Amino acid sequence: MSDTSQSAACPAHAPKDHPAIKPAKIGVLLANLGTPDSTDYWPMRRYLSEFLSDKRVVDYPWWKWQPILQLIILTTRPSKSGAAYKSIWNNEANESPLLTITKQQTAAIKAKMHDAYGDNVMVDFCMRYGNPSTKSKVAEMVAAGCTKILFFPLYPHYAGPTSATANDQFFRALIDQKQQPIARVIEPYFEDPAYIDALAQSIERAYATADKKPEKLICSYHGVPERYLQEGDPYHCQCQKTTRLLKERLGWNDSEIVTTFQSKFGPEEWLKPYTVDEVARLAREDGVKNIAICAPAFSADCIETLEEINEEIKESFEDAGGEDFTYVACLNDGPAHIDALSDIIVRNLQGWQA
Repeated sequence: MSDTSQSAACPAHAPKDHPAIKPAKIGVLLANLGTPDSTDYWPMRRYLSEFLSDKRVVDYPWWKWQPILQLIILTTRPSKSGAAYKSIWNNEANESPLLTITKQQTAAIKAKMHDAYGDNVMVDFCMRYGNPSTKSKVAEMVAAGCTKILFFPLYPHYAGPTSATANDQFFRALIDQKQQPIARVIEPYFEDPAYIDALAQSIERAYATADKKPEKLICSYHGVPERYLQEGDPYHCQCQKTTRLLKERLGWNDSEIVTTFQSKFGPEEWLKPYTVDEVARLAREDGVKNIAICAPAFSADCIETLEEINEEIKESFEDAGGEDFTYVACLNDGPAHIDALSDIIVRNLQGWQA
């Protein structure tokens, strides 16, 4: 591959007035869900409007959903969500933890790719909602000379409201490019051995340092409507497989680990059991006093883990009689996680002249 540190130049046999062309390289674009720019009302409203207007997230008819969203939900929810974000906000950097962690992940993966490929592979990240946008980062990569882009949604499990909408936005961004780069999308990695091992290591570390050994490990996955399973979305099955593989890697029996789903939204039934209800049931009906909870579907800690799990769900458990609640942080930029993600990237770059 050519040295991408070289500046753009006119092709050797082209006319002198031919536009300069930068040396070709490969882009690796990481993608996560998104983040508001601040916790104030209007930034929160813009973010929530973009998120909740996505047909992959809420697939009700436009004529029915938009009046409810714009006139009812978005009048009160931005303030409530803003308060939740304030409780976890990275005040030093003035950004959400998801943005901070995604930057750290990107820097660590960039270093790995530089060791392997030098300057010939460009690594960056984008957000499906909010900033930096997918469209802006695709444009930056094309302007930098990327003739091929490997797109990596940072969701271990495929779901319409996560992986699919990230892919939609990526391909929409390509529409604006005069010369579209060749594109690849990394498939879900919910059963990747290195990912499972990284999860297991995080559980083992948490158990080793807990004051009391947890009686149950709750694997809490973000929820989707129950009907999605019947409509062909593989998310539920992939989550169940991750839990099974994690249990086998840890050498545990079925009674020690439970799969649940969180973040229910709207009136219809979602995948069950609901985490917030199940932790209370375990304490109230089964007499479980000590639990640990992890979030395998999230590659980075965010509002759903730091606020929903470690505050709301913890409160539900304790109010029902639970005593010790151990939250196992997401894999974030831990070395085992970065190694797993980097290995996945390297495998998916095969066949491209890097």
